[in-house]
Order: sequence, then C-alpha cells, then structure tokens
Amino acid sequence: MADGSVRTTYSVGPINVTPGQNRIAYKPLTGSERPPVNGYITRIRPDLVREDGSIPLSSKVMFHHGVWINNSAPPADRLFYATGEEKTIMELPQGYGYRYKKNDGWLLNHMLHNLTPEAMSLYITYTVDFIPDTAPQAAGITPARPIWMDVERGSIYPVFDVHRGSGGADGVFTYPQDADNPYPPGNQKNESTIQKDGVLIGTTGHVHTGGLATDLYLKRDGASYAGPVCEDPPSFEKGLAKYSKSLKGLNRKIRKQKKSLKSKNMKRLKSNSVGKYKKSMKAKKKKLKKLKKQKSKALAGQKKLKAKDKAAKEVYQACADTQPSVTGNRVHLFESTADYFEPAGPVSWDVAMRSTDENWRVEVKAGDTLELQTDYETKIASWYESMGINVVYWAEEAGGNNPYVTKVDQEGVPNHGHYEENSDHGGTTPLVGPDPSTLPNGLAAGGPFQIGGYSYEAGDFRLPGAAGRPPVINKGQSFTFKLSAADQATETWHSLTSCKSPCNKSTGIAYPIADGDFQFDSGQLGLGGEPTVNRDTWSTPANMPVGTHTFFCRIHPLMRGAFRVVEPK
Repeated sequence: MADGSVRTTYSVGPINVTPGQNRIAYKPLTGSERPPVNGYITRIRPDLVREDGSIPLSSKVMFHHGVWINNSAPPADRLFYATGEEKTIMELPQGYGYRYKKNDGWLLNHMLHNLTPEAMSLYITYTVDFIPDTAPQAAGITPARPIWMDVERGSIYPVFDVHRGSGGADGVFTYPQDADNPYPPGNQKNESTIQKDGVLIGTTGHVHTGGLATDLYLKRDGASYAGPVCEDPPSFEKGLAKYSKSLKGLNRKIRKQKKSLKSKNMKRLKSNSVGKYKKSMKAKKKKLKKLKKQKSKALAGQKKLKAKDKAAKEVYQACADTQPSVTGNRVHLFESTADYFEPAGPVSWDVAMRSTDENWRVEVKAGDTLELQTDYETKIASWYESMGINVVYWAEEAGGNNPYVTKVDQEGVPNHGHYEENSDHGGTTPLVGPDPSTLPNGLAAGGPFQIGGYSYEAGDFRLPGAAGRPPVINKGQSFTFKLSAADQATETWHSLTSCKSPCNKSTGIAYPIADGDFQFDSGQLGLGGEPTVNRDTWSTPANMPVGTHTFFCRIHPLMRGAFRVVEPK
C-alpha cells in the first residue's frame, strides 16, 4: 500500500459457541492471533466467520461485541478498539498509527450471541493494516492513543434500558440527560478528563438497535464562544410582501378581464352590433395586454428581489456554518449518527455509524473534559440493554482547531456499507404460529411455568394442543415463569418481552421487537452475573390489562408465547 502498510487477517478461534449462547468471555491473543513484529496499526476491520470463511446470518448468530484490550498499556489507554454487530471499522487518518509491541499482553473481551438451539464453531477475525518498524514509512508515523468514552463507563456490561414513550414529543430519549439519576453522586460516568495537551484525530460511535446517534462534547474551565460574529442578513420581507400583494391583485384583474371577453354582455353586443362588439373587444384586449405587461414587470422585480434575499441569506449561512455550537463552556465536537439500511427503520443491526473524516483535528488541553451522550428512538419500541460508546483517538502533538473558535462538528462519513449477512429482516411468512387471540383459553393457572429447551411451558406458539393455548388468570393476578435447571446449567438465558400481537411472523433481525401495547420485560433470566439479571424467576406486573398479551425471548426470538388476562367472574 502507498503508506507502507501490510494488510493481514488474524483469526481467533475456533470458538465453540454453545446452543443459545449469550455470555461474556475473555481470550488472550497470542502467537498467530496478532502481528509478530513491532509497528503501527492504522486500520482494523472485524468479522465473524465459520470455519470455511463464510459469514453467518446475523439472524442466527450475532457478534454482540468485541473489545480489544492492551493490558501492557497505561490503564487509561488499555481499551483501544471495540466493535459490535454493526462491525465498525477503525481507520486512523493518514500519518497516524496505534503503537503495537509484540510483547504487549493483549486480551479480547467478546460476547457471541447464538440466537438458535444449534451449536456452532466460529472464528472472530480482524483484518489489520500494519506498518512494521522496519518500513521506511514508520519513521513518519505519529502515535495515536485511545480515549474510551462510554455513557456507562466502568462496567463490564455498560447497558441501560430505554422505554417506549419515554422520549417525549420528539420521540427521542437522550442518555444520560433524560434518565432519572443515572449515576451515583460524584461519578459522572459519561465524562473523561484529558491528561495532556494534544489533538483529537478521529472517533466513531456505537449504539444498539433503536439507537440514533452518539454526541461528543468538550468542556474547558473559563472557556466561552470565541468564533465569528455573523451579521444578520438584510430583510427583504416588506418588499417581497409588496410584490406578492401586487401580483395577487393583477392576477385577479387578469382573470376578471378574461372572463369579460366571454361575458353575456359581449355576446348580446355581438348580436346587436358587430361594429360596437369589435371596438369593445379591442379595448378589452388592450387592457388585458396592459395588465399582463404589468404582471410581467412585477414578476421580474420579484425575481430580482428574491435573488438578493437568497444571496444575503447565503452569505449569512456561510458565516453561520463556521460558528461552533457552544453553550456556556460546553462545545459540540461530533455527532456520530446511525445510518440504517434496515427497511423497517432503526430496529435492527443493519446499520453503519458515521465516523469523523480524516481532517477532523480538535485541539484539547490538559484538564479539558470530554462528555458523551446518546440518543434512542422511543416511538416504535422499547430498547433493553442499550449502549452508547465512542473510542476517541488523540495524539500528543501541537496544532488542531480551537473548537471554541472554529466549527469542528461535521456531518461525518458512513463507516461502511450494507452487509449482506443483515439481509434476513423477518416480519413476513412463514408464520411461527397462529394468532393467539383467536385461540380458546389454555390452563387456568398462574404458574410457575418453566422456561427450557427453547420453549415456554405454557402458551408457547409451537406447543401442541392445550399447552399452546394462552394460560389464563384474573385481572390483578400475575403469571410466574422460572428458568429451568437444565438451561441454567448450560448458561442458556431467556427473557419474556412484550411484542405487538399477534407477534407470529417470521424471525429476522428486525422482527420481533419489544413493541407490545402493554410493555413488560423480565430481563435475561439466569444466575450467571452480567448480562443476566441474576435471578431465575419473574412474575408479570399485577396491573396488566384484560386481553391476550404476546411475548418473545430477546435472546432467542424464535421463542414466542402468549397469556391471557380476564375479568374475574
């Protein structure tokens, strides 16, 4: 390559993925799993593949997350690359590289989510653009260092829940801004302090399904807006209003004059006196011509004035586009928006985040505070176990744009295109079961019902006979479900999450989702620590309304079920 880098793909595995697996694991990276010599990493592209190199469908297995950790680096620099099912690519600007030493201790924190009951043998791959120290170009590389930004920084599983309707009128929930006391006192998890003067050189956000963007801000003690002052454009409103009124009047007169040419009076005049008719017709046409000429002149004047108005506004906008967005001492640095390829909207992993372009250079000073927030949609569904993360790269060098003077927030560039493994969207046929609202009552009992073998003991769509019918309780009572001992032993976690009835369409990356009319979610039932809720039972809310309620397992969405609440007799 032109920059002297060598592109190599490294494989981690085989990883034996158990049926239904959804757990966090750690793997030291040694030997052939990483570069063999010292140098600089300039780009990383992740993937998840089978033994034959093919890529499995995301509807079957998800690369929930991978975090590359350098345990030999200073604590603040250890987490240097992260990806999720969206498979974000890390690419540093020309001339920068992440310093790699072959004797460093590397660790991969990974979470592979098997949505099926079938065991798999998979490999995590990452393709690296690498400049070895022996390459002449290595001498010109500036070391880039990571800053891990996370709205729930410090947790092994940094998640939060977003409930449908919680975002207010605009349908957007911003975390932590809209959350109720999300952090312990004195622990602002979404902030990080810059330790040395330098330049931020690049970042990309990470969200889960339902996510819309991450926003990166900077705060500096004593700083304030110091950018250009844009003069308001001259107003042409009165002149344009005058032309509009004049043209409206002329149009009215022209219509009236045209109508008079075909009036009954003219017809009678033509019958009584051809000479008088011609004379009158000539006068009317002359007047019509005059009116049209006046209109043409007014339109020309209006067009000229509109052009002046447009030019003045463009001059103002050109200035405004250079103005940084500052409130007090808080300045906006970058919004990493989520570009969804998903036809159903922001409801699946078929998405690419936007990255800063290679010219994004932001001056930072020791003591500055970086702050991160993230946006989720709240009109379509609830989004459980959500995340908001940015890995920001910086270099200890002079230069960069003062964000209080120069606008640095930009539109960004899509990190990648659509991935073919995300083409199984679901939500069509074949149906996984009948519409449960049409079925007769099932068991008149509240459980506890066992969850195991990828089935709910009662009300599961795939069970035959009475077991597949919705169990029934009276309003004010609850159903209770319990994870089976067998599934607990194999660390196969399950949830009961409300979905919109009948919730029986085909499984895919965009269906089903947590869009039930009455919202409920059990969390991941299990006693395995994160990502589970560390309990193996769950009861439905006692305030559930009368009706047939459908649900699915967020971890294994092929699992669907229903229960029914009735008025007591």
